[in-house]
Amino acid sequence: MLKFDEKGLIPAVIQDISNDEILMVGYMNAESLRLTSENGVVWFWSRSRQELWNKGATSGNYLTVREIWKDCDEDVLLIKADPAGPVCHTGNRSCFYRNLDPKDIEE
Repeated sequence: MLKFDEKGLIPAVIQDISNDEILMVGYMNAESLRLTSENGVVWFWSRSRQELWNKGATSGNYLTVREIWKDCDEDVLLIKADPAGPVCHTGNRSCFYRNLDPKDIEE
């Protein structure tokens, strides 16, 4: 049984099925996971807007679902997808395009 957090959310890591590149991380609730499973494109729960969000609805850069995996603790999802274009809102292919600078770490 999946373990959603106290807000009813579970993190979802999105991976390009063609090359295993990690593209982004988003959060899903039960409804967005159901829509993702049924429609074959990724849906998230927007924590900032407090609404369902169909990834690609605005940009056209949809994520077509190929596989959905759960981790051993059942508290994180891995979605292997075919991206239709850049995934990051900055226009980068992946949201992970910058190395961590030690100055970024607050103590």
